[in-house]
Order: sequence, then C-alpha cells, then structure tokens
Amino acid sequence: MAGDALTSSEYIKHHLTNLTFGQHPDGSWGIAHSAGEAKEMGFWAIHLDTMFWSLLLGALFIYFFSKAAKSATQGVPGGLQNFVEWIVEFIDTSVRGSFSSRNALVAPLALTIFVWIFLQNLMDLVPVDVIPSISGMLGIHFMKVVPSTDPNATFGMAIGVFLLVLFYSIKIKGIGGFAGELTLQPFSSKNPIVNLIFIPINFVLEFVSLIAKPISLALRLFGNMYAGEMIFILIAIMYNAGLVLGLFGGVLQLGWAIFHILIITLQAFIFMTLTIVYLDMAHHEH
Repeated sequence: MAGDALTSSEYIKHHLTNLTFGQHPDGSWGIAHSAGEAKEMGFWAIHLDTMFWSLLLGALFIYFFSKAAKSATQGVPGGLQNFVEWIVEFIDTSVRGSFSSRNALVAPLALTIFVWIFLQNLMDLVPVDVIPSISGMLGIHFMKVVPSTDPNATFGMAIGVFLLVLFYSIKIKGIGGFAGELTLQPFSSKNPIVNLIFIPINFVLEFVSLIAKPISLALRLFGNMYAGEMIFILIAIMYNAGLVLGLFGGVLQLGWAIFHILIITLQAFIFMTLTIVYLDMAHHEH
C-alpha cells in the first residue's frame, strides 16, 4: 500500500522513477538517489531495474522453452510441452498469414518478441508496492518492475526491428532498389526533369513513413503500459484514503487487473504482428 510518509504526488513520482546509474555532475559515477539526480545524468545513464528485469524475463523464457524442447515426446505431452506447442503453433499461424516470403529468421523472431514482451507486460499485474517495498528494505531507492513502461526498453526493441527492416530492404532490393523506393514514389513522371523535382518530395514523404515505423512500435507499447501502470498506482493511493475508498479501490484493482490481462496480451501481439508486416514489406518491392 501507499506509504504514509509520502504524499500522493511523491508516491507516484517514486513509483515512476527508474533505478538509474550514471555520471553525477561532479564527474563521479554512481546510482541516483532522487529523480532530479537521475535527470542530471543525461543520455548515457543506465536504468538498472529495466535491464535486470528484462534480462531475467528473457532468461526465464529461454530456460522454460529449451526445457520443453529437450523433454519433448511424441506421446501425450506434459503441461509445459503442451503450452509451448500451443504458443509455437499460434506464432506459426500468425507468420504464415502475414509473411509471404521465405526467411528462417522471422518465425523465431516473432516468437521471441511475443513471449518476451508478454512477460515484461505481465509484471504489471504484480502489486505495485510489493517489489519496491522489498527493494527499499535492501537499501535500493527505486525499482520499476515493468520494463515495457520504460521508453528506453521499447525503443531499444523497436530500433532492433528497424535495423532488420533496413538490412533486408537493402539485401533483397539492393541499394539502388531501396533508394528508388524512397525517391521514385508516390509521385513520378515520364518527364525526367519533372521526375527530378519529385525526388526530394518523395524522399521526405517516404523517409517520414520509414522513420514512423520504429517510433510507432515503441510509443504504442510504452504508452499503453505506462498508462496501465499509472492506473494501478492511482488505485493503490486509495488504500490510504479510508475504509470505504480502500474497499472501492480493491474492487477497481481487481476489475482493472482482469481487463489488463487483455491489454498486455494485445500489446505483445500487436508489436509482433507489425514486426512481421514490416519485414514482409522489406522483402517486396513496391
């Protein structure tokens, strides 16, 4: 529950601040002890909690899926094998429906993206005070446990997908073909002089469309998960506002948690589907 020593605004600010490691203004390196110190560390600061939880969840994903693969049998599958097979079949169906070329990387990438983002989003269902309270007892000032509420994490994944899109666009179409897609559409003319005039216009339009892909991927996931986390924090504040509001907050929290299960699954699915679609576009010429 919300701590009595903090005001509502301080409580919200505390729960939305990452555990940040970076360079202090005096030149020394260390962990920020306030949101102001974290802000002063600038671009090269690292969010330790985001890194820890994202890597831990990624390791859990690899462990359980590799365990299911090693113990797979042709007879009646166990619970873990049955669950993994269901997810793999779901991903395979999604890839076959959205990706029309042949690339052995796409299906494993889609599986990794979906499961990893789902696990990150799933941390949003952990009560907002549990892990931060435990961390506080250990002397850790801040602890955000939902990596997908950190734009650094969502932009990192989106930029990774974007680099793959650029790589396959150039590999499949060549540098000339990729440059042609950016400069020779949507406007074109049989007159070479007019076509030269259209090239900068086309480039601006197509470049904006190209850059919008990673930005939309990152901001969509971040925005939805950040808003969901904020609602959980606001509901938690109600527990310190009296018995009636506390009971009402409990009902709201249960309802929002049930609805949020749909949101965390949908956001992982959307990120995965758009990744498949963008890679499919990279494999085909306009």
